[in-house]
Parts: sequence; C-alpha cells; structure tokens
Amino acid sequence: MDLKQLRTTAEALVTPGRGILAADESTGTIEKRLASIDVESTEENRRAYRDLLFTTEGVEAFVSGVILFDETIRQTGSSGLPFPKLLADRGIIPGIKVDAGAKPMAGHDGERVTEGLDGLRSRLAEYSELGARFAKWRAVITVGDGIPSPACIGANAHALARYAALCQEAGIVPIIEPEVLMDGGHSMERCESVTERTLRTVFLALADQGVALEGTLLKPNMVVPGKGSGRTATPDEVAEATIRCFRRVVPAAVPGVVFLSGGQSPEEATANLSAMNAMGEHPWQLSFSYGRALQQPVLEAWRGEEANVPAAQRAFYRRSELNGEARYGRYTAAMEQTA
Repeated sequence: MDLKQLRTTAEALVTPGRGILAADESTGTIEKRLASIDVESTEENRRAYRDLLFTTEGVEAFVSGVILFDETIRQTGSSGLPFPKLLADRGIIPGIKVDAGAKPMAGHDGERVTEGLDGLRSRLAEYSELGARFAKWRAVITVGDGIPSPACIGANAHALARYAALCQEAGIVPIIEPEVLMDGGHSMERCESVTERTLRTVFLALADQGVALEGTLLKPNMVVPGKGSGRTATPDEVAEATIRCFRRVVPAAVPGVVFLSGGQSPEEATANLSAMNAMGEHPWQLSFSYGRALQQPVLEAWRGEEANVPAAQRAFYRRSELNGEARYGRYTAAMEQTA
C-alpha cells in the first residue's frame, strides 16, 4: 500500500470548490432514470448520455471525479477515447462502483446487507488497469420499528471495512458509503442517533481491518427527517445536526466527506451542503458525491434528443457550478433564478 499516493488521490477528490459526479447507476437504476424521460435504456443511449455529461465544457472546474459503473468504465466516448482516459485527460479522476447491491439480510426482516466481496481483489486489479483510481461501496441502513439491529449495522460495517482494505491494497482510494435511508416516518433526532451509531461502528471496523483513514473518503447521508415524518428541516437545521453528529464520530484523519443527496431535490442538496460549509472551519473538507441531484435537470433538458445536448450540458454545468459555490458556503436560493 502506497499511503502517500492514496492520500494524494483522496485529497485531490475534495479540493476546494469541487466534488464528485456519481454516474454509477446500475442497469436497473439507469433504466428507471431514462424511462422517466421516455428514452429506451439501450447500451447506446446509456453511452450517449454519459458522453454528454463527461464532455461538458468547463465542468472540470467543479467536478473532481466521476464514479463509473462496470459497463461505463469499458465504454468509449464519441471522441474515440475510453471514458476513463477522456476524464483523466480533463483532470477528472475516474472511479468505479464495486459492490453487488444490497440484498435481504437472512434472519432480519426489513434489513439488507451489501454483497460483492467475493472476487473483489481480482476485480479491483482489473479496474485499476482500466484507469480507476478510487472506488465506492454502498451500504443501506433502514430506520423502522425495532431497526436497524446491531447485527445489520455490524455486518455492513464489516463488509465496508473489508472492501476498504482490499481497495488500499490495490492502490485505489475507497469511498465508504453507509447510507441511513430517508424512507420512513422517523424524526430528525432518530436519524441523527442512527447515523451516529452507524458511523461509530464503521470506524471501529475500519480500525480492526487496518484501513489507513488518510487514504479514504466518507460518503454519508445528511441528518434529515424521514420522508414520511411530515417535517421539513431548514438548511441550517440540517447543517447543525449533521456537523454535531460527525464531530462525535468521524476522525479528523479522514480527508473529506462527500455527501450523498439521498432523495433530496437538487436545490435542497445544494442548500444543505452550503449551510454546512458556511458554519466555518471543519476537520474535513465537506464536498458532494451527487447522482440524481446533479443529473435530474440534465435528463429533463436532454430527453434523448441530439438537438438538446447543448441545453443539457448547460444544465449540468450550472448545477455543478452551484454546488461549487456550496463548497465555499456561498450558495443562495437566488442563484437558481440566474441559471
């Protein structure tokens, strides 16, 4: 393990003003995204859509890295360059999703554990050859009646730690994503409590597996009320609760936190990130690793039409630019009107 190289990559992914585009939707998820704009999910349509994103002029000022899917890392852009090289040539670091998805956890109704450790060492070696310099593994924690159980949190934390150790062995920075889901009617206080318990368990597991925190990034949820709670939290409330939680359990050795948007609208995700950065100095860089919160306006502008590509790229550039402002705590809702 070359810790210096891992740390350099991790720090580059969270340089001020920049964040990560999560374009790692599985085949099933991208099919749903394309269906929402009446576009068939063929390999060519998926390739054309990713090409639109990756070739947006000037977006490298705000996007430091892109998480790819297994299909995408093997595809070639319209320029003839493989997507990882196309991105790297623009100063954008290519990454890869490596988990096999969250599956029902035996003996624990309503809970899931992420699979994909089998054969991961060899897959990481191949992805490294294809140009990946960081990876992502997502665990999902459901909040409900009597859950999450210690067994579910523990199993997912252990898998995240084993994944992270294998990544670092391969010279790849692991993004560690334990997501406490927004689904359900739980309170914001319950979300904070479960998030704290989950992160505490994850970092203990990382220590047990000998993972060097300086060569990792954390991709967590923000502390928000459940979608079915009937409550909406302000950006300042989200910022206060999230930072309070993280200061209790996230070691300062972690270079950066790259938030997932997790069911928030593009505007909410940007406003909440900005409010956290406006609070002042933190032990870690606070950045973004957004999927839908960056892509939804792009899909709506594109709709599968070649003639709409310039408008879709403008939408992607603008959404990325607004999140770049949020990295400095400078975003305001009024900026949406000048998009």
